[in-house]
Amino acid sequence: MDRRSPPTPFSLRPPTRRNLRWVSGLVLMAYVTAHLLNHALGIYSFAAAETVLRGVQKFWHSGVGTALLYGAAATHLALAVLALWERRTLRMPPLEGVRVLLGFALPLLLATHLTAMRGAYLAYGIEGSYVRVVWGLWDWQGAAAQLGMMLAAWAHGCLGLHFALRVQPAYRRFSHLLLAVAVVLPLAAAMGFVSMGREFQWTGVPPVVLPSAEQGQALAAAENYIKWGYGLALLALLAARWGRNGFARLSRQPSVTLRYPGRAVQVPRGWSVLEASRSHGIDHVSICGGRARCSTCRVRVAGPAEHIGQPGRDEQRTLERVRAPSDVRLACQLRPRGDIEVTPLFAPRPNEGRPAPVGHFGREHDVAILFVDLRRWSGLSERQWPFDLAYVLDRYFATVGGAVRESGGVPNQFIGDSVMAIFGLECDLPTACRQALQATALIAERMDAWSEGFEAQFGQRLEFGMGLHAGRAAVGEVGYLETTTFTAIGEVVNTASRLQDHSKMAASRLVVSLFAAQQAGIAHTMGDAQTLAVRGRSEPLQVLYPQPANPAARSLA
Repeated sequence: MDRRSPPTPFSLRPPTRRNLRWVSGLVLMAYVTAHLLNHALGIYSFAAAETVLRGVQKFWHSGVGTALLYGAAATHLALAVLALWERRTLRMPPLEGVRVLLGFALPLLLATHLTAMRGAYLAYGIEGSYVRVVWGLWDWQGAAAQLGMMLAAWAHGCLGLHFALRVQPAYRRFSHLLLAVAVVLPLAAAMGFVSMGREFQWTGVPPVVLPSAEQGQALAAAENYIKWGYGLALLALLAARWGRNGFARLSRQPSVTLRYPGRAVQVPRGWSVLEASRSHGIDHVSICGGRARCSTCRVRVAGPAEHIGQPGRDEQRTLERVRAPSDVRLACQLRPRGDIEVTPLFAPRPNEGRPAPVGHFGREHDVAILFVDLRRWSGLSERQWPFDLAYVLDRYFATVGGAVRESGGVPNQFIGDSVMAIFGLECDLPTACRQALQATALIAERMDAWSEGFEAQFGQRLEFGMGLHAGRAAVGEVGYLETTTFTAIGEVVNTASRLQDHSKMAASRLVVSLFAAQQAGIAHTMGDAQTLAVRGRSEPLQVLYPQPANPAARSLA
């Protein structure tokens, strides 16, 4: 079953939960970032920070700003509450647990600041000012509360962005720079806070409108109502979760059996496969934290269709992006309605008896894979001295590797007389396919130049074959303990290798998939595509033959 369906133009669909969480989080992160930058201006002077604060307040106090800010906050909190309610287990990776705890603690930490600033403005028209914030908190207890609130909001936002973006190559490329910004910005804000306080000590506290005693008591009461109301609501939510799970156990509600390779577990109906894995101590990769933002928790499922159900929009989008077959689902989204079999496809790698960190495995990336193979190597090996063969391989690897690097790729593996090259680690897929095709032309040109004297020296012609395919692969370190290598793994790699094998029987040195040629934008220059049944692939593949082989080479396979 093909998951992909033709897009409907101009279709208006309600936003998914993931989209709402992403947009609301970005709005809140923008608000926090602007606040920290504003605080950091205090290093220069109180006047500069206060002037910028007035301009920022005009936007956030406007109707649009108020709706945007409080709408984002309400949406984000509602989605967090919904996610917490849907969780059947609170077991999660430590860093994800820190993010969740910070998120639910923020309303309690923000209650004082919210009522003193926004509450005073809405109830009494008193504008917020750095005089009230800094001088009013100019003691260790007040400063610690202000900075703790600031750091909690900033850390929660940074962790959320990290979980959402860490599978993206661009984020990984600049992660060290982003980490530096994440550390320096709150430090600069704290320095600005201190600098303004010192400035007030030296020059005196500027005049400012403060709430009266009665107004202060009313704001303090409102602060207590917010804290108590939110705290009790949160306790009620946790108690309801505990009661629901306890009732399910005592009443023996229907459960489902999940059969993993070598093990079967039973969980109440409604649990996700990822929750079942974590609850029973089964190692299960999930880089994004179970929010359908990656596919590392994917599982192959088998069972009745009514037990499996259909994927939601967020899951569907991710599955389509990785071109997953119809029997693959995301463990974080799949909530079986009956007994099924599941096989995790991304298993954590053992490291001295402990699961290796998830991020050590690598990431998914769109790449072009090129395989190059020498022909009749076994016959050559029988007649030549080992050191002569070493010379041939050394020059062959240098020829192919140099062409790959000059074209923008990475010569990744040298196995026997075969070379595997990866294109697209630092660029998009169309560029990667163009680079790979450029490399095939350079390889053919340089191998032909070498072959002019090769037959006279070694008694046979120098022939080779190439296979090129493009698609999504897992890219990272594989191996055991200290013996690891960087490589790509996935269907695209296997298919490219099979296309290289097919070039032995084809009248072409190069067999390239139609998809790779289309990505490069030059499929129309390569002739008509042909359908090829690729060994190990369930569906036939459209391929092209752009480099005719030497007429004498067809008998050399």
